[in-house]
This record gives sequence, C-alpha cells and structure tokens, in this order.
Amino acid sequence: MPSQEPVFEFPIHFESDGGDGGRHRRTRRLHEQLRAAILDGRLAAGSTLPSTRRVAAGLAIARNTVIAAYDLLVAEGYVVPRPGAKAVVADVATRLQARSAPSVRATGDARINPRWRQTQTYTSSSRALPPRSFRLGVPDHTQFPHAVWRRLMAQSLRTWSKTAFGYPPSQGIPVLREAIAKHVAFARAVACVAEDVVVTSGAQQAFDLLARLLVTPGETRVAVEEPGYPPVRAAFAAAGATLVPMPVDDEGLQVEALPPGVRVISVTPSHQSPTGAALSLRRRMALLDYARAHDAVIIEDDYDGEFRYGGRPLDALQTLDREARVFYVGTFSKSLFPSLRKGFVVVPAWARENFIAVKHAADSHCDTTTQSVLAAFIRDGHLARHVRRMRGVYAQRREALLEGIERELDAWLEPIPSEAGLHLAVRIRDPAQAERVIAKARQHTPGVQSIAEYAALPVQAPALVFGYGVIDAEEIAPALRRLRKALESSAL
Repeated sequence: MPSQEPVFEFPIHFESDGGDGGRHRRTRRLHEQLRAAILDGRLAAGSTLPSTRRVAAGLAIARNTVIAAYDLLVAEGYVVPRPGAKAVVADVATRLQARSAPSVRATGDARINPRWRQTQTYTSSSRALPPRSFRLGVPDHTQFPHAVWRRLMAQSLRTWSKTAFGYPPSQGIPVLREAIAKHVAFARAVACVAEDVVVTSGAQQAFDLLARLLVTPGETRVAVEEPGYPPVRAAFAAAGATLVPMPVDDEGLQVEALPPGVRVISVTPSHQSPTGAALSLRRRMALLDYARAHDAVIIEDDYDGEFRYGGRPLDALQTLDREARVFYVGTFSKSLFPSLRKGFVVVPAWARENFIAVKHAADSHCDTTTQSVLAAFIRDGHLARHVRRMRGVYAQRREALLEGIERELDAWLEPIPSEAGLHLAVRIRDPAQAERVIAKARQHTPGVQSIAEYAALPVQAPALVFGYGVIDAEEIAPALRRLRKALESSAL
C-alpha cells in the first residue's frame, strides 16, 4: 500500500496494467515523469533524489522498476550518482538555457509589450561599490537614529497585533497622511491637508501611477528633462506617452523652449536630476503660466530638496500654484533610507478620487507597520531633527568636494552651480578629453557617474556627477588627489 507521505512534491501517474510488460511500461513512465520534472525545474539542480526503497514503497511499485528508471536518468545525464550517498539532480537547466540563448533576439519575445523588449534597466544603485564611495542617491545609514526607529517599530508591532488583519486604505493610513501633510507644510510651505496626500511605495510608484492617470496612449505629450531621471522617462513611455525631451541649463528646465501641445511636464525644480541646478523663480512662474495657457499639469519631484546649503529655498511650484495644476511628489528615500519604500503625492482635489482608484488597482495598499512607524517618527519630531543633523554632515562633505575639485581638478572639471541635494555635477572643461576623464574618474573615485547615463539624447556638454551621501569628508580629498595624479600620468 502506498505511503501516506508523497515521495515527490508532484504526482506520479501509472496506467493500470500488470505482468512483465506492465513493469517495463511503469519504468518508462516513471523515467519520463522524473525527466520532465527535472527539465521544468520541479526537481531543482542539486536536490537529492529519494532512495529507491522509499520511492518503491511510496508508489507501491517494485524497487527494480525505480532502479531501472534512475539508471536511465544517470545514463542520460539528468542525475549524478554518488558512491555511498543518494543521487542528485544534475544542472541541466543551465545547459539548456545556454543552448537556447542564441534564439532570443535582442528585440525580445514578440509576446512582450514592445516598450519593454529593449529596456535598459537603470542599475546604478546595484553596482558593486565600496561601502564608502561617491555613489549617488543613497543617504548615510551610520548617522541614522536606529535605536529610536527600533523602539517605534516595537510600539507599532504591539499595536498592530491587537488590531484586525484587514486591508488599510489604499491612500495610506490616516495618521501617516496627517503627519506628511504637516511635515511638507512646515518644511516646504506646501499647502495641503491629509485628504490631499496619497502614500506610495516610493517616488517611483508615484510616477508610474501618475503616468497611468494622466496619459492617453498615443496622444498625450509629456515634457521630460534632458538629461533627467531615467525611471521617470520609463514610466511615461510605458504608459504610451510621447516624450518631449527638454534641455536644462544652470536655471533648470528651459521653459521658453516648451512647444505647444504638451499636456504633462515633469520637473525637478529644487535640485535638478542630475545637474543639480535649481529652477529659477522666473522660470517657475513661466512654467505655471505655460500650464495655465495650455491646460497642462505639472509633476513636481522634490526628491532631495530638504538638504539645502544656501539661503532660503525657493517656493515649491505647488506653493506658487493657484489653479491646482501641480502634483507634488515627495519621498523619504533620501531623508531616511531607500529600503523604507515610502513616498507620497499631494494630489489636486479634482484628481484625488481617480488617483486613489489607480493606486488601488495597481497596489491596494502599502504595509501598515512601516506606515505607522514613519507616522510616529514624523509626529514626534525625529524626522525634522534627523534632517537638520544630516544637513550639517552633508554640508561639510559638499564643501570638501568643492574645495577638492578646485584644488586638485580645476584643470579638468568645473562645478555646476548647486545649493541642495546629495550630489554635485561638474562639467568636463575639454569635451575632447571626456572619455579619458570619465574612465579615470570611474576607476579612482568609485560611484561617480557620467551625466550621459541620465540622458536619452547624445550629450553635448559632458559632465560627471559625484554623490556625497555615503563618503566621509576626510575621504574626499585623497580620492580626488588620486584622480588628479591618474589624469596627469595618462596625459603623458
């Protein structure tokens, strides 16, 4: 009688037959089903096959039948025997993938949406880099108040364990939306109440949801900064928008170059990604005038505007807006940490219910526990204190970077004016030397990026971008000195 516990995690079927001919058919059927399980991954490479005795008992068949099936798998290379131990499944999947790889064209499978067949994933954050480097987009975790966060997390878990395990609101739990509304009103003078705030899984989900909400495929023209943040372009292109690349200079997006017919404008006014330029007040007002005249909407990405090192920051576009045309996007990835995956959108009242519906369809809700921890962290003043402390830390690093570039690399690099954020962009003075300068910079200042990595069009003014979120001030000068020496020696 078969064992009550299955020997494999999938069923094995045999036809009803008997006699010696039946045994041969059972051997063949067992061999075929095990081979199919190996090929499709149900029996993973390296996994141990159960003993022939156990299989025989579990399937109520003769042990010789199992031995014969195993022998066939060994002979074909699907199973590797081991003296004195159980046989294991061979790594045939890798070989099969290698054989099939040439048939996969660069354009991808025709069953895939054409937009994603040739996608180049934005992977700068996943590059293998030293812990302390010039990497972009990452804040310093060593200065984070871990003990405070753990205490708030424990409190949140105790509360959560006493509540129903239901679905929270798609737009975010009320206590977090209230905390965010008060925070952005205080920090950025953004006029909003809790009902205007929708919590998202980081800023990237916010862009994706806005693209779904605002784009009519094949019709909507969306202006994006060039160079600009690649995931923003990806989100709107995937939604079927026609992208209109807009040049940027030291005053930010060149609003005067906006053509007629643009219905959505995506902009990073506080600290342009990646040049670092701030959108001037003159252009902020011109952008709002354009939106009014052309019935367009603006997506304001204020991703690291809280770290400002000059005078009073310019008012947010949302603050200056008098016609509810601005969707204000914020994130806690830079002020706290990226793996928190918490962002938000301040949504104009006319679009609020529709935006929540899109959020619900894509992602019914963000997790409740971290929402409640973040709400307490903001409410109790920890976020404001942490940002103030880190602003001083980052200011020292930024100053060390500016001084080091002037002292060591002035012959090759010229900083682009910037007063905020966690990175600094520098122009390469001689475009003819750009390739050499970029190569040496990547070698001797790990984490640095070429501005071309943010561009969809050929770059006319080559530049480098240095992050200073995860490198100590005293480490900056030696790294820049090594880069100078490398550039000098390579020019000989």
